[in-house]
Amino acid sequence: MVKSQESKESLQDSLQQVIRLLNKHKLVEGLVHKQDMPKHDLVESLVHKQNLAELHKKLDALHPADVAYILEALPLEQRLDVWDMVKAERDGEILLEVSDAVRQTLIADMDSDELLAAAEQLDTDELADLAPDLPKDVLQDLLDSLDSRNRERLQSALAYPEDAVGALMDFDIVTIREDVSLEVALRYLRRLANLPDHTDKLFVVDRDDILRGVLPLKRLVVNDPDLIVSEIMTDDTVAFHPEDKADEAAKAFERYDLVTAPVVDENNRLVGRLTVDTVMDFIREEAESDILSLAGLREEEDLFASVWKSMQNRWAWLAINLVTAFVASRVIGLFEGSIEKIVALAALMPIVAGIGGNSGNQTLTMIVRGLALRQAASYSMKSLLLKELGVSLLNGLGWGGVLGLAAYFLYHNVALGVVMTAAMTLNLLLAATMGVLIPFMMTRFGRDPAVGSSVLITAVTDSGGFFIFLGLATIFLI
Repeated sequence: MVKSQESKESLQDSLQQVIRLLNKHKLVEGLVHKQDMPKHDLVESLVHKQNLAELHKKLDALHPADVAYILEALPLEQRLDVWDMVKAERDGEILLEVSDAVRQTLIADMDSDELLAAAEQLDTDELADLAPDLPKDVLQDLLDSLDSRNRERLQSALAYPEDAVGALMDFDIVTIREDVSLEVALRYLRRLANLPDHTDKLFVVDRDDILRGVLPLKRLVVNDPDLIVSEIMTDDTVAFHPEDKADEAAKAFERYDLVTAPVVDENNRLVGRLTVDTVMDFIREEAESDILSLAGLREEEDLFASVWKSMQNRWAWLAINLVTAFVASRVIGLFEGSIEKIVALAALMPIVAGIGGNSGNQTLTMIVRGLALRQAASYSMKSLLLKELGVSLLNGLGWGGVLGLAAYFLYHNVALGVVMTAAMTLNLLLAATMGVLIPFMMTRFGRDPAVGSSVLITAVTDSGGFFIFLGLATIFLI
């Protein structure tokens, strides 16, 4: 934990240093530009190169992921200034590290030759991540530049949805035969220039590339070199198909503590591998997407995006909120006469709606999490609904009673206190019901239950809470 904190602080220091160098560069160049001196253009060029040398040195010393972080943290103008200073041979690596929204701004600043040069630095599986953001002409030139094997691999990876294992798999694999000795396997590994990243096992295949099992490196190292691979390999390994869902694969990596896993086709022929770093990136992106989805944002938004683009990303759910708020206001309008007679209702009704919204979001979060982890399904909906109704009933009676007492002491009206308790209890029951039903219904219709569910639950509990509270007050108090 300490090491992680130190790394974070160091990255923040690097960002601040880059910002200071950019500001210094802008200030010095502005001063020189205003000076009237002999050979002004030459002096201005020398000062420009001198000021940029320190910034170039700083950027060159940073890891591509750290440069990506800095680019994401800078406004667009400064971002493009820094991007122009990055060495061309690092463009591809950095484009892979930045978020999709920031990547679009960087690609828009590059011409076709620069994009093609950046893409050609990457492996086939990395190209599959970058290719969807490339212009069509650049992508076609890139495909034409690849040999037939890598072209086929790239086209295969692009054919799968983003949430499929096939879109995430790596083609850099090491295979051996099951009928060779461990000594032969070790000699083979020594002849390789280097092992692929995150290699913790070798994939055992036959002459037709049919997967027979895996040989963990620790078994290879500690066993007698004269043993045959088939004698110590594992033949019950966890394997995936390209069509498998990536989130299911991620859960398997967590469940079985995997570092790598083979990917096979329908004939059990080895076609690639899945690695833990790719799975972690997928989990992080999914988590970020879920956070945005809770607020009704459908795609990632660049923090420094233009006003127009940010507005386009946000307007839809704001429009839905506007409609639901209007509905809630009309519910209140139905009881204007009651509110005029008992002014205390206007002060108390936001409490009923607010607590209902919070309770509904608690239920909603638990159900969405259960659906994501495959712990909740349609067959368990009834038991989950009964459980949440029980929780809400107890909370409603308990906290509703507290609020009822508070209403009595404030307004010296026993009936108002009873109405407050009843309204709170009924609205919490409504919130629990909607918190269970909304995500299940969205899942049944093929929609992501995390997208906008909180907006819907808030709309129901607001309108329902106002209607229940004001309705009860009209019946028993007026």
